[in-house]
Amino acid sequence: MSERTTPRREDDIAFALRARDREQLQAFRESEALELARNAPTTAVGTLDRIVDVMNAVEAGARSYTDITRAVGLSRPTAHRLIRALEQHGFLVQVGGAGYALGPRLLSLASSAMRELPLRDLAHPSLERLARATGESAQLYVRDDDVRICVDAVESDSELRAIVVVGAALPLTRGSAGKVFLAWAAEHDRRRLLAAMPAEESVRLARMVATTFRRGWADSIGERESGVASVSAPVFDAGGSLVAAVSVSGPANRIATLRGRHYAPAVTAAAREIEASLGVALS
Repeated sequence: MSERTTPRREDDIAFALRARDREQLQAFRESEALELARNAPTTAVGTLDRIVDVMNAVEAGARSYTDITRAVGLSRPTAHRLIRALEQHGFLVQVGGAGYALGPRLLSLASSAMRELPLRDLAHPSLERLARATGESAQLYVRDDDVRICVDAVESDSELRAIVVVGAALPLTRGSAGKVFLAWAAEHDRRRLLAAMPAEESVRLARMVATTFRRGWADSIGERESGVASVSAPVFDAGGSLVAAVSVSGPANRIATLRGRHYAPAVTAAAREIEASLGVALS
């Protein structure tokens, strides 16, 4: 009769530990799979919505992985997959110890969108005529949340001129174009933006915005940048909604000498030309 060998106690313990680890790992994988299945979008649109949610969270100030996960309300595995994918495609980037930020791919897309924007193409000839007629630089702005974006510009031939870079994001509470957007903004929206300013500045700007709405154009001298003045007018679509602001800008010592009334007819005429172009294109 052969002798039956028995494992040493150390071997029994090691075997038990390995078995326990395998069971825990399997339980974790099953739990993770269940979580992913429960939170997985049922359509491609659902996935896109979550990607947009992640980028919106970063835009709103969520920087760390934990902050983004909490803001979007995703499980950690799902958030990890989306963030990694957005990093790989350049939509998110890690900035040192500051966490995540919107990536350079978005700038590329924004530049392409501005180049292909129908409004920009339709308005450009009017901007060129406006720049020639006034001798100053001309710009076209559209609103994006709480800023205005320069989507096109034609520079003056003068050696001393104002330059606004296409793609520049400028405040709504400074400059003549900002007054145009405020003048035709919804009441609650205008009040919100004015309330964020110091009281004295808010009261003064509110008066200027009211004047802008009454006369149909706005001017400014040294509000956004010292030594620069501008005159702007609204551009409306066929339904009467504000779609853009057209401006001329130049050295304050030139524009201020003649005041805004000298430039207003040319600027408002350019706005009406752009509106006509929009109407023809959409008819």
